[in-house]
Amino acid sequence: METTEDFKMVIVLDEALSLGLLCNTAAVLSLTLGKKIDGLIDKDLVDASGRVHTGLTNTPLPILKTSEMEVKKILQEAGLEKDILVVDITDAAQTTKNYKDYEEKLKGKKTEELKVLGIALAGTQKQVKSLTGNLGLLR
Repeated sequence: METTEDFKMVIVLDEALSLGLLCNTAAVLSLTLGKKIDGLIDKDLVDASGRVHTGLTNTPLPILKTSEMEVKKILQEAGLEKDILVVDITDAAQTTKNYKDYEEKLKGKKTEELKVLGIALAGTQKQVKSLTGNLGLLR
């Protein structure tokens, strides 16, 4: 996937999570977006003193909040959309120490047994807004 003029992305988190889990969940989802979306991270910049500032995302990334049930509902609805990137993170990821353990834990659980902590969505503005337009910002 790559950014276009009509591109939008958001992160949606379970508002009941502790501050540490909110931060970690948003960070993990952001890293995955950076990997999956071509052109999302822009060029390095140089300030007037000559110091290089590593390139950042060139697209806004709102972090939204809602209930766990609503996050699951949005995840299900987003899965039905065509050409939308959907990234989810569950308690299976938060309760393991490495990716192999995460893989094994997922193999042993059905989707409905997993607690969804957050999701990231990327697609057209219309697609993303239709799924998340009624959600408030995490503050």
